[in-house]
Amino acid sequence: MNQTIETMLAHRSIRAFKDEQLTDEQVFTLVKAAQAASTSSYIQAYSIIGVKDQEKKKKLAKLAGEQSYVEKNGHFFIFCADYHRHHAAAEMHGTSITETTQTTEKFMVGLIDAALAAQNTSVAAESMGLGICYIGGIRNSLEEVSELLNLPNYVVPLFGLSVGYPDQEPDVKPRLPLDNIYHVDEYEQDNDAFKDSLREYDQTISAYYEARTGGQRKAGWSSLMANKLTTPVRTYMKKFLENKGFPLK
Repeated sequence: MNQTIETMLAHRSIRAFKDEQLTDEQVFTLVKAAQAASTSSYIQAYSIIGVKDQEKKKKLAKLAGEQSYVEKNGHFFIFCADYHRHHAAAEMHGTSITETTQTTEKFMVGLIDAALAAQNTSVAAESMGLGICYIGGIRNSLEEVSELLNLPNYVVPLFGLSVGYPDQEPDVKPRLPLDNIYHVDEYEQDNDAFKDSLREYDQTISAYYEARTGGQRKAGWSSLMANKLTTPVRTYMKKFLENKGFPLK
């Protein structure tokens, strides 16, 4: 155990921030931390959009599902999978990379690179005494988000990250039991044991929500997931990716 691990294990999503903007120095430090993350084959297939304009943040908050902490925070980042600069590099050398960047594999590289960069940013922010909240809700309206941010082809916004000084102290949300996440040598397929472990976890999560909401919410994790994953969402995504230059093969 050390300070870095203690910071990581103390992670909570923060959804209320003080009215204090991050300095340019803080923002640049976070971006440098993002860039220090591992990247597949040195491709660095991501970009980060820092949104400072309050009107744009207000619009993004609405597009993300009326999430106020998209508008009210210390700084708002949007992480994108990005092959725009790679196409420019190919043009500089008289070649084409279109066939390669249209593969599912290379799109996954962009997703993974962006996620690794974002998590570096999050750990760095929390080590600085800041709070963070990932915003998947920007994928509700990617056409509008892309237009608002003037994103070219081969750039896909994946998620936002609200960063700032916390104005709340929520409890750490309990994660799944270790035996549901970590497998040794091969995937454990004893579903009865899995379900027994999940039932215990349901009790833990139910108690967590009951305490957090004053008894207004008591659902366990398995029922939440069964309900959440019943109906597909954002089914426009395939068409959006095709329009952005990613007809995945």
